[in-house]
Amino acid sequence: MLEMRRLALPDIIEIRPKRHGDARGYFSETYSSRAFSDAGIDIAWVQDNQSFSGERSTLRGLHYQEPPFAQDKLVRVLRGRILDVAVDIRQGSPSFGRWAGLEVSSEAFNQVFVPAGFAHGFLTLEPDTEVFYKVSAPYSPEHDRSIRWDDPEIGIDWRLGGAHPVLSPKDSAGLLLSQIETVFRYDGARS
Repeated sequence: MLEMRRLALPDIIEIRPKRHGDARGYFSETYSSRAFSDAGIDIAWVQDNQSFSGERSTLRGLHYQEPPFAQDKLVRVLRGRILDVAVDIRQGSPSFGRWAGLEVSSEAFNQVFVPAGFAHGFLTLEPDTEVFYKVSAPYSPEHDRSIRWDDPEIGIDWRLGGAHPVLSPKDSAGLLLSQIETVFRYDGARS
């Protein structure tokens, strides 16, 4: 059983799997193709990814891949906490350039679904954070793109309080939203 809630951008969905606990601990079905399909998320996942960030305030993103390797993502945290962010980059969308954020943590036991057509990133809120996510297309360096995490046009509140995040060279060199040529188009339908 899954509990689902749409965020400020309705295509971004928080998912809370049910945990069944007893004296030994708990068991949870964190993904079921049937349950997700019944909820309108009918995705053929092709790859699982896991990242570890030793330092708090490590920022990964904002990333996306262009078709034919565009990726839907299902993100959860195995240890620690993150601020997960998605930015709508679909031309013609009423929410183009807007972002939605959600705290995802091992304690909250929640997940977030981010469909293709959204740039995605996250900031670790604790040291030693492990993130696990499913993607619907394999990694393709030729189709991989990055938008600046601090693009003033998007205006994401990363909760940094003036501090600078830990970034990779790739993420430091991302383009502004106004500089990308997005191939994603809004079709008027929700995920």
